[in-house]
Order: sequence, then C-alpha cells, then structure tokens
Amino acid sequence: MKRLQDKVVVITGGGSGIGAATATLFAQEGAKVLVVGRTAEKLRKTVQAINNENVSYSVADVSKVEDTQRYVADAVERYGGIDVLVSNAGFEGSFKPITEYTVEEFDEVMAINVRGSWLAIKHTFPELQKRGGGSVIITASIMGLSALGGNSAYVTAKHAAVGLMRTMALEGAPLRIRVNAVCPGFIDNDMMATIHSKIAPGGEALVQGSLSGRVPLKRYGTSEEVARLNLFLASSDSSYITGSAYTVDGGTSGSLM
Repeated sequence: MKRLQDKVVVITGGGSGIGAATATLFAQEGAKVLVVGRTAEKLRKTVQAINNENVSYSVADVSKVEDTQRYVADAVERYGGIDVLVSNAGFEGSFKPITEYTVEEFDEVMAINVRGSWLAIKHTFPELQKRGGGSVIITASIMGLSALGGNSAYVTAKHAAVGLMRTMALEGAPLRIRVNAVCPGFIDNDMMATIHSKIAPGGEALVQGSLSGRVPLKRYGTSEEVARLNLFLASSDSSYITGSAYTVDGGTSGSLM
C-alpha cells in the first residue's frame, strides 16, 4: 500500500521548488493534494506536470486571514478533510546590513514566513483534529538554527518558525497532531537562484561555486531530496516523532555554520 494512500495534504508554496517536488512525491504515494500559492500560472504548471485527478490548486496569499480560510475550505470541500499540512511558503527577503533594511522589507519577510505558517496551523488544526490527528511540517531553514550576517529578517523569521513548531508540537500532542520542521540548506531551486542574483548580480555562478564549496558533500541539494524527508514526516513511519527540527543540508550546519 502506498504510504499516503487517500490522505489529504495541503502544501503552501506549492508552485515550484520544494513545494512542487513534495506535491509530486505525495501524489505518487496516494495522497490527495491541494497546492497553494500566490501565482496561478505556477500552480497550474505544477498540477499539469503531476497530471493526477487528485491534485488541484488554490490561489492565496498565505499571510492573509481570509485567503487562509479559503484554501482550508477548498481542501475540505474538494477532498473531505485535511490530514497533513506542509507549510512551505517562504520568502528570502533582501541581503544587506540591518541599517539599510527597511521596516517594510522586514514586515514582508515576517508576514510570509512566520504569519503564514501561524495562520496555516491555526486554521488547519481543527480539521486535523476532526480526522483524529495528523502531521504538520514547517519548512524552516538551516538559518533557523544558526545565522549569517546580511540577512537579518530571514534568519529571524526562520528562528521563529522553529519556535512555532516546538510550541505547536506541545499543543498538538494531546490531539494526536505531530508537528516538525524541516531545515534545508543550499537547495538547487528557484529561490536559491534568486538569492544568487541578490548577493552578486551577474556573478551568480561564482556565488554558487563558493557556497557549494562550503558544503561537506560539495554540492547543492535537490528539492526532491527535501521532499523525501517531508514524506517520512507526513507518513506513519514517523509516528513517534514530534517537536523536532531536521536538517537536510549535506552536513553544512554541523560543520560550518
């Protein structure tokens, strides 16, 4: 039997990268999947690429209450409930000293990365409880466990995501809802490509080469490798695991951060 057979999964930030890879793998494992994001075109491409009648999308800004309520309602209406939440939507923000960072830039990073996860959990918890429990996975980052200079908002937001996970694991335990965080390192996807451009416009290849060299495994990870960890945490294989932050970073955080 497939590991997520007939489980209903909501994945925010599902239009590309880790979210799209997770949606693809979960559908292969029998899940009914709702991918959520701000850009309808990206979501449509994800759904079309998966090509499964049990995968659909909902356009939403995860930082808004009304949009969150709507995508939760969409999942319940289309598939009958929710068993798994992958709160994956994220935004890297700017790369510059805190003295040059604007309040508006800081607020945007916090709204997507922290408020978005907080709202997702707030509104999916009742649905998970109706199903007798479930699994919540928050995409944090190795920046939620350590830090680098020049990215104060994102580092702050990802530390907050890990704190939210630990708090919600305690609240979820009596309800049989497990809550864990996944902390990716350098992953070869669209977000990382954007980060390269922000750090050194025109010198993206040099940035990637430098960062890859700091990874003990000497390469970037793939979105599919992160998705496989998400699958473990979503399935019953991790039935005694909650309140944990898992790195998937090729050894970066343990040796260099």
